[in-house]
Amino acid sequence: MAQSRTLATEEIRAILEDRLARKPEHVGLVVGVVDADGRRVVCRGGAGRPDGGPLGGDTIFEIGSTTKAFTALLLAEMTERGEVALDDPVQRFLPDDVRLAAPNGRPITLQALASHTADLPHDADNYAPRDRANPFADYTVSRLYDFLNRWRPSEDAHGANAYSNVGMGLLGHVLALRAGMDFETLVRTRIAEPLGMASTLIALTPEMEARFARGHDYDGRPTGQTDVPVIAGAGALRSTANDLLAFLAAEIDLAETPLRRAMAAQLEPRWPTGRADFQFQALGWGVTADSAGEIVWHTGRTTGFRCFLGFDRTARVGVAVLGNQATAGAGEDLGFHLLTGRALPQVVRERQVASVPPEALKACEGRYRLSPSVEIAVAASDARLIFRTGGRRMALYPESATAFFIKQFDVQATFAFDAQGRAAALLLTENGRDRHAPRSG
Repeated sequence: MAQSRTLATEEIRAILEDRLARKPEHVGLVVGVVDADGRRVVCRGGAGRPDGGPLGGDTIFEIGSTTKAFTALLLAEMTERGEVALDDPVQRFLPDDVRLAAPNGRPITLQALASHTADLPHDADNYAPRDRANPFADYTVSRLYDFLNRWRPSEDAHGANAYSNVGMGLLGHVLALRAGMDFETLVRTRIAEPLGMASTLIALTPEMEARFARGHDYDGRPTGQTDVPVIAGAGALRSTANDLLAFLAAEIDLAETPLRRAMAAQLEPRWPTGRADFQFQALGWGVTADSAGEIVWHTGRTTGFRCFLGFDRTARVGVAVLGNQATAGAGEDLGFHLLTGRALPQVVRERQVASVPPEALKACEGRYRLSPSVEIAVAASDARLIFRTGGRRMALYPESATAFFIKQFDVQATFAFDAQGRAAALLLTENGRDRHAPRSG
């Protein structure tokens, strides 16, 4: 990892212009930087609204899973107040008629939810949305409780790091129950108001609607808003570049805040992930570390938006990247480049879907072991492959009979075949980094 640096405004502007030129489905990109010299916001593109409104530091975006960093900060803050403890069992805060299973006889704790070590799946199995473009909008508390009552951990559950939307959503839910207020009010009173983040919330006022960017899917088509009412702690927040810079300034000790102790405590416990792209999981944050230092970060994505939030506490630099499109251009590659100088992909090209025979797709079907705790299931469906891991389901589109890609992310899957013509392994390439997964079944 290169040492953190501060990029000149013109350099950031050139990067954004190049990215918009190479990927026409990108609509607008906003970058915020905070360091000892102050705060800067650089914008290119548009807000995507029919009224042609401008894009700027006060434009509101959905920040998706970046919400999880706020949810875990609430846990640290409530721990500082003595309202909860990290090792409190989640069961303590649930209604009596909801029974959460205990993997290997160990009750799941609040800390386990915040660190993604609770052995819960990526998503619950009972969403059944009426609108797939807004998959969490009609998910109810009763459905969440039904899932928790039915869920059983796998026999080899061992508390390894496994990213879970439903786990962090459950954390936000029980913290709100403990505080006696809804999740949005809890974020507003405990985090947003102390930091002066007036545009960080869930429900939009009419004035804020006028500043809300319009999201776009990975093909550049306009989308509606993403609503996450019940598991809000997993990804419901909306914010602006200026608000996120206020948040980052507090994280890197460039602004006075009553949250300083909670922010520091959030990064103290760490769990190794066994992954090359980030080595440690803190409470809500990922930590990428090497001999040159460490970057604390999180990304977020909704149907029409992307977000990256990251900082270097030693160099005291923070970066926020926001985009009103679901493609990967406002993701971690740009955020890490701005923080560390990590090389950006040299060529961004449009991937074309190829037509391949059904038997070629069938040859790729199977289960693949990505890590001791992560298995990928691959099945053929409608001239493509369906990729499942935990509760996640994504489509893999063919570029050839052996190479596939995911439209929503910078992810490719390349299959290797045995002498009988059956896939024996897959190579998963994400943001230029390779991970091998041999066939496991």
